[in-house]
Amino acid sequence: MTALLQQLSNPLTSNPVSSIIISVSLMLIGGFAATRITKRLHLPNVTAYIVAGILMGPYCLHLIPDTMIEGTDFIADIALAFIAFGTGEFFRFSTLKKSGGKVLVITVLEACLASVLIFAVTFWGMGLSLHFSVVLAALASATAPASTVMTIRQTHAKGDFVDTLLQVVALDDVVGLVAYSIAISAATASLTGSFHAGDILLPLLVNTSVFLLGGLFGLFLKLLLQKRSTDNRLIVSVAMLFAFCGICALLDVSPLLGCMSMGMVYINLSDDERLFQQLNYFSPPILLLFFVRSGLNFNLNALFHPSGNVGGISLFVIGVVYFIVRILGKYAGAFLGCLLAKKSAPVRNYLGLALIPQAGVAIGLAAIGARTLGGETGNALETIILASSVLYELIGPACAKLALFRSHAYSDKLEDLVPLEPSEDPSGVPNEVELLIQRIQAIQKELPRREPFLSPEEKAFTEAAQEQYRLMRQMLTHPSRKGGTHQ
Repeated sequence: MTALLQQLSNPLTSNPVSSIIISVSLMLIGGFAATRITKRLHLPNVTAYIVAGILMGPYCLHLIPDTMIEGTDFIADIALAFIAFGTGEFFRFSTLKKSGGKVLVITVLEACLASVLIFAVTFWGMGLSLHFSVVLAALASATAPASTVMTIRQTHAKGDFVDTLLQVVALDDVVGLVAYSIAISAATASLTGSFHAGDILLPLLVNTSVFLLGGLFGLFLKLLLQKRSTDNRLIVSVAMLFAFCGICALLDVSPLLGCMSMGMVYINLSDDERLFQQLNYFSPPILLLFFVRSGLNFNLNALFHPSGNVGGISLFVIGVVYFIVRILGKYAGAFLGCLLAKKSAPVRNYLGLALIPQAGVAIGLAAIGARTLGGETGNALETIILASSVLYELIGPACAKLALFRSHAYSDKLEDLVPLEPSEDPSGVPNEVELLIQRIQAIQKELPRREPFLSPEEKAFTEAAQEQYRLMRQMLTHPSRKGGTHQ
């Protein structure tokens, strides 16, 4: 069966156009088909996408050509741009004034404790080299916002736990980028035997500049979207995100900080939530391709190959240690941070579970670190991060969903979905039948406003499509009209 599939895929390599189109189609269909299975197992969609990528990748069915995998690096940047821009919505200045200090404490502790534990175990415990241990430890601080955000969207979770989680995940990558900048400079100094302050200050300056540039893009986006029709708003915003990703790729830096700054500046200047809803409804295919491609990159053979050993220790052993210790560090750091920030028990007990996923940012930084360190050490670093990221993305979304459920951020119970107002009737507490009748009546009151049911994202996107359709009909019926005042 596998041989037949490979024979069918061989003609794709001779026709680049058909290779790209059919590969993208297979990735979309494979990711969707896998969700039919994970849905029955009550697992998040992200897990299905990664499993689909592994099955279609070079180490299983090999349905996707290697040239397609290598030539789609840009998908990660684009997916991270959408995720980061959407995360910026949750950084309203009014909210930061209330909880910014608490979130910062939680983020620094959960990120730094994971890095400290990884460094202690690899450098002192396993005797690995300084430059390898310090870079691997810095990468441990990063968390994947994409899978967490997708899990939140899938469950429609909300509340203090979700607000805290989104802000921590966003700030977590800020801390991770700073930690990586310092770590790679220390690793370079360890390899060359010389140290310069500029080795640390330059990466920090570059990332700060990217953050400020993203803010300028957010201001420019706000000016561009004034009095625009809904369809053009979507076009302009996507174009701005793509342009910013291109600039970051040219500078060889991550677009995450800048896109988050763009979203933060835009929401604070415009208070326009509809644009974020439209982009959220537009982005799922892009995120699907991103996670499927992460599964395609999974290289199981490298973990067991003798040439991949570091300091005489198998990469498999190092990967297992990294996998376990990072989870312990994230959970302990989040618990301690929430304790100091005086967060509620549900947030304190389960926030660490939702911080397990690791993918885009860590993989991108690992690729840059591999080029900087070079040789077998660089390859080993990238292999460990890629393999562990796949495993984190397999269990991380499920843990995040469990954390959301246990923290009561979402529920499948009727009493949580339809809470009742306290009764002022002094006659007594209503029985179960009376409570059920009251909840049914409450649901009936909501039905006229929710029929047909559309999520805010779908509603915003549908309105844009309907307006575009109306304008097209108007132009066809009255060619002399230019669409009124729409721009």
